Amino acid sequence: MAQITEKELSALSDLLGAEQLMAQKYRAQACCASDTAIKDCYEQMAARHQRHFDELYANLK
Repeated sequence: MAQITEKELSALSDLLGAEQLMAQKYRAQACCASDTAIKDCYEQMAARHQRHFDELYANLK
């Protein structure tokens, strides 16, 4: 596998942080939502961002 540059590593770090933050925000919103449809939507979005985070992280290994 080719080595990644410092700039690419920095970009991946930024993406990981953004995905983690979005997952946390959607989970927090899901906890506060009283409407079940909205709560489900927030939970789906949180799961999607968590999957993105996991995929990015897996590519670094």
